[in-house]
Amino acid sequence: MARVVVDVMLKPEILDPQGQAVANALPRLGVSGVESVRIGKRIEIDFAGDADLDRAREIADKLLANPVIEDFTVRVSDGDA
Repeated sequence: MARVVVDVMLKPEILDPQGQAVANALPRLGVSGVESVRIGKRIEIDFAGDADLDRAREIADKLLANPVIEDFTVRVSDGDA
Protein backbone atom coordinates (compact mmCIF):
# COMPACT_ATOMS: atom_id res chain seq x y z
CA MET A 1 0.00 0.00 0.00
CA ALA A 2 1.27 3.48 -0.86
CA ARG A 3 0.03 6.74 0.60
CA VAL A 4 -0.19 9.99 -1.33
CA VAL A 5 -0.74 13.28 0.48
CA VAL A 6 -2.64 16.15 -1.12
CA ASP A 7 -2.27 19.54 0.55
CA VAL A 8 -4.88 22.12 -0.44
CA MET A 9 -4.41 25.82 0.39
CA LEU A 10 -6.23 28.97 -0.56
CA LYS A 11 -4.41 30.94 -3.22
CA PRO A 12 -2.30 33.76 -1.73
CA GLU A 13 -4.60 36.46 -3.11
CA ILE A 14 -7.70 34.92 -1.47
CA LEU A 15 -8.58 36.18 2.01
CA ASP A 16 -8.42 33.52 4.73
CA PRO A 17 -10.82 34.55 7.55
CA GLN A 18 -10.17 31.33 9.47
CA GLY A 19 -6.42 31.91 9.39
CA GLN A 20 -6.92 35.55 10.34
CA ALA A 21 -9.00 34.52 13.37
CA VAL A 22 -6.21 32.21 14.54
CA ALA A 23 -3.58 34.91 14.00
CA ASN A 24 -5.69 37.40 15.99
CA ALA A 25 -6.07 34.93 18.88
CA LEU A 26 -2.36 34.16 19.25
CA PRO A 27 -1.42 37.32 21.21
CA ARG A 28 -4.15 36.51 23.74
CA LEU A 29 -2.42 33.17 24.24
CA GLY A 30 0.92 34.85 24.81
CA VAL A 31 2.30 34.01 21.36
CA SER A 32 4.12 36.85 19.61
CA GLY A 33 6.08 37.24 16.41
CA VAL A 34 3.55 35.54 14.11
CA GLU A 35 2.73 37.75 11.15
CA SER A 36 0.07 35.63 9.48
CA VAL A 37 -1.64 32.24 9.52
CA ARG A 38 -3.16 30.37 6.57
CA ILE A 39 -5.50 27.42 7.07
CA GLY A 40 -5.59 24.54 4.60
CA LYS A 41 -6.47 20.88 4.44
CA ARG A 42 -4.49 17.66 4.10
CA ILE A 43 -5.97 14.63 2.38
CA GLU A 44 -4.34 11.20 2.46
CA ILE A 45 -5.08 8.74 -0.35
CA ASP A 46 -4.03 5.12 0.07
CA PHE A 47 -3.42 3.25 -3.16
CA ALA A 48 -3.27 -0.52 -3.50
CA GLY A 49 0.20 -1.17 -4.86
CA ASP A 50 2.40 1.72 -5.95
CA ALA A 51 1.61 5.40 -5.43
CA ASP A 52 -0.13 6.87 -8.46
CA LEU A 53 0.70 10.58 -8.46
CA ASP A 54 -1.04 11.21 -11.78
CA ARG A 55 -4.27 9.68 -10.49
CA ALA A 56 -3.94 11.63 -7.22
CA ARG A 57 -3.50 14.90 -9.19
CA GLU A 58 -6.61 14.08 -11.20
CA ILE A 59 -8.59 13.39 -8.00
CA ALA A 60 -7.35 16.63 -6.43
CA ASP A 61 -8.09 18.70 -9.52
CA LYS A 62 -11.59 17.28 -10.07
CA LEU A 63 -12.78 16.70 -6.52
CA LEU A 64 -10.60 17.90 -3.66
CA ALA A 65 -9.65 21.46 -4.64
CA ASN A 66 -11.52 24.37 -6.15
CA PRO A 67 -9.05 25.56 -8.80
CA VAL A 68 -10.57 29.05 -8.84
CA ILE A 69 -9.56 29.81 -5.25
CA GLU A 70 -7.25 26.95 -4.16
CA ASP A 71 -3.88 25.50 -5.08
CA PHE A 72 -2.80 21.96 -4.26
CA THR A 73 0.38 19.91 -4.05
CA VAL A 74 0.65 16.15 -4.35
CA ARG A 75 3.44 14.04 -2.85
CA VAL A 76 4.18 10.52 -1.77
CA SER A 77 3.97 10.27 2.02
CA ASP A 78 7.24 9.76 3.83
CA GLY A 79 5.44 8.44 6.90
CA ASP A 80 5.09 11.84 8.63
CA ALA A 81 2.07 12.52 10.77
